[in-house]
Amino acid sequence: MDQSYDESHPLPQLSGLVRTVWIQRTGSVAYVQRDLPTGGVELHCPVGGVPRLIGPLTHAQVQVIAPRTTIVGVRFMPGAGTALLGVPADELVDCAVDLWRPVAEEIGSVVASADPEVALLEVQRYLARQRLRPDPLVAELVRRLMPWDPTGIASLADDLALSESQLRRRCLSATGVGPKTLQRTLRFQGYLALAQAGYGNGLADLAAETGYADHAHLTRECVRLTGVTPRELLGDKADRCDCGHDHSASYRPFLAGWYDRFLQAQTSRRRLPSAHGADRT
Repeated sequence: MDQSYDESHPLPQLSGLVRTVWIQRTGSVAYVQRDLPTGGVELHCPVGGVPRLIGPLTHAQVQVIAPRTTIVGVRFMPGAGTALLGVPADELVDCAVDLWRPVAEEIGSVVASADPEVALLEVQRYLARQRLRPDPLVAELVRRLMPWDPTGIASLADDLALSESQLRRRCLSATGVGPKTLQRTLRFQGYLALAQAGYGNGLADLAAETGYADHAHLTRECVRLTGVTPRELLGDKADRCDCGHDHSASYRPFLAGWYDRFLQAQTSRRRLPSAHGADRT
């Protein structure tokens, strides 16, 4: 069997907490995978193995997945997920940590005893029962740092009634990184989301839409976060993702935000008065 990776939307009960869930299967040979920074943590549950929490990444990490491995996975939104270990997110940055025994045993037994599709459902139900609740202030912080709502860190701190140092400490504890680093990561995820969706006509369009100064700026950020250029990351067309996997579930929060901003911009244009005083159509 060839390697496969199938994403799906999380259960409604996990809305705002989980970004996407997936099942990954490797074939008869080992699979080399480049894990990218997403702004959040991930729960990896290999069938027959110990569930692990992958901490927030600040740069790409390459892992080799053994042949004939099946992994049930959960990708959390920034600021969610670390409660499974009960430690601040900044202690998990660029780390992979085995879940502590009670949680590992419960999740591990579900994954080992059920078909992967059923296991994925049961893992989500388990997470829903934990009633994980992100800090409302952090949730608003993450929303404001998404690429479709350009925000200065100083003004953001003022809006949240915090000093910049308080904002940084709050963000570090919840997401593992400072607000500026989180903003840069989410902006890059926005680029990947639009590339997956086939937006625009070239890398320059994607760079402009996601808040980069130009395509050279985007390229530099791509190398910094992933270790490779956009073309090396996505394939021959750096403005289109040709990995063969459907990541629409993972990128839905980004595409929804972009679409809302697009509609607002279209509405504003229609309301602009023309040179003759009439509304534009």
